Amino acid sequence: MWARRIGLAVILILVSSLSLRATEPLEWIKVSDDQTGFICQPSGKAFTPWGFNYDHDETGRLLEDYWEDEWPKVEADFQEMKALGANVVRVHLQVGRFLRGPDDPNPQSLRRLRDLLTLAERTGLHLDLTGLGCYHKADVPAWYEELDEQSRWNAQATFWKAIAQAGKHSPAIFCYDLMNEPVVPGGKRAPKDWLGPAFAGKHFVQVITLDQRDRPRPEIAKLWIRHLVQAIRHHDQRHLITVGLVDWSLDRPGLTSGFVPKEVAADLDFLCIHLYPQSGHLKEDLETLKGFQVGKPVVIEETFPLKATPEEFREFLIASRPYAQGFIGFYWGKAPEELRTSKEFADQLLLKWLEIFEELSPIR
Repeated sequence: MWARRIGLAVILILVSSLSLRATEPLEWIKVSDDQTGFICQPSGKAFTPWGFNYDHDETGRLLEDYWEDEWPKVEADFQEMKALGANVVRVHLQVGRFLRGPDDPNPQSLRRLRDLLTLAERTGLHLDLTGLGCYHKADVPAWYEELDEQSRWNAQATFWKAIAQAGKHSPAIFCYDLMNEPVVPGGKRAPKDWLGPAFAGKHFVQVITLDQRDRPRPEIAKLWIRHLVQAIRHHDQRHLITVGLVDWSLDRPGLTSGFVPKEVAADLDFLCIHLYPQSGHLKEDLETLKGFQVGKPVVIEETFPLKATPEEFREFLIASRPYAQGFIGFYWGKAPEELRTSKEFADQLLLKWLEIFEELSPIR
């Protein structure tokens, strides 16, 4: 199956490269003047982000684990995501691969990132570049864990300066996402305890401080965002900037992230929410989504029928259209034709998601 996919990918790439010569170049994306959505430049056409998290492959490997030795696989996956109707691919860049030290970016990883931007331009896909990943704890550098708060923020700024310098001229970038699911914890944490609990072997949540001290949590979040936005704008004044927020970021009783949307939105171009609708609670999920309406576009940057039936999930996507200006699900390296031959429950669920994705696509 893999050999056939590579062969098909070569054909698709050749056909794509020929057809792209007769089409318009990939356009830049900006927020509309009325702050209600996104538009393409220079055409002025409306743009609805509709795509996939390409966060790991079918075996759980992160992109940087195989993009050096298996580049044809990356090309094949991008062609498949484009064929499924995507216009955005969210990739997750790991700190340990892009920083060799607090102020020492990795030129090899930056070169590969530029290759990825070229691939995206050729394929006709925009990238949501999500940074500062520490998904595999074993890959997190010891020096990074040992930094104090300000030194860690400065290293993170070095990361984003390097990414922005590499990508500033590419229309393929839809946005820079500062971090996946950052949290400002209340109180004090143990030394080097920067990561949240693992989920499926990966640490998707990070904290941005180990000691709240007497500071309001949203104020810490605002200062952190501003620090990294300034780092990006040092090289890149054009691309959009956001941050991937957990759905428990609203200022409500109980569990909160500290990244209250109305408090942190000022320095961001749009807001992202990670929202997995739950069976029997679709109205509550819509109310949560509405809570992210603070005068800027909202993208549901992660969603999937993980906690709801595919039918309920489809209902949620349709009902959320008035409140979200884009949707990003998941693609893990298996095409629909492969999934249809599998008896695994996870594969069948992924197939149902891809069928919903194709059915509801706003860009077909």
